[in-house]
Amino acid sequence: MTLAAAAGTAAHATTTAAAETHGFLSPTGVEIAFLLVGLVTLGAAVITVTTRQLVHAALWLVVALGGLAVEYLLLTAEFIAWVQVLIYVGSVVVLLLFGLMLTRAPIGRSPDADSGNRWVALTVAVVSATALVWVVVDAFRTTWIDLDGAPAGSTEVTGASLFQHWVLPFEALSVLLLAALVGAIVLSRKAKAEQAATATAPAPATASGDPGPAATRSDTEGTR
Repeated sequence: MTLAAAAGTAAHATTTAAAETHGFLSPTGVEIAFLLVGLVTLGAAVITVTTRQLVHAALWLVVALGGLAVEYLLLTAEFIAWVQVLIYVGSVVVLLLFGLMLTRAPIGRSPDADSGNRWVALTVAVVSATALVWVVVDAFRTTWIDLDGAPAGSTEVTGASLFQHWVLPFEALSVLLLAALVGAIVLSRKAKAEQAATATAPAPATASGDPGPAATRSDTEGTR
């Protein structure tokens, strides 16, 4: 037996022994961090949907989405983690905060920020979570990860899977987002046109034939 073969045999034996000693009751540091970050993310998500302060709900949503990004990093899916940060934390949450500021949402507690359908919503959430977990477990039960290839969740693997196996859903989603954008523009322009028409409409005449106070005021201002 050569020296290289002996070294390979020893390394294989060490790896096998480490794999046998590592089990459910001896988690690694990455697994412990994954569990702790998951608990923080779950707590932030629960506070987001239960708090009665709209601004606090948006800020706790930032914590929940940021926790998901950290979970993706711990799973070596750095591309999806940065997409999570850029799109959700950097765009969606900022859009929500701008919406709260523009609508002058109350800063304190909002008594009306609650619904009587709390138990119905909780039931739907539990059923949806159960179905999602069951589908994911059933789909990836017999899936094997190639440890010698590119890391799962990296840019190379995600791009190859997206543009080879998910091209049609990706394009359908793009068309859907484009239709939503066009619809939002049409609705906003229609609302502006209705407001302009209401502002320029003449005031109705009274029963005695007088043009009305608004028309009289405009005529007086024109005479001045």
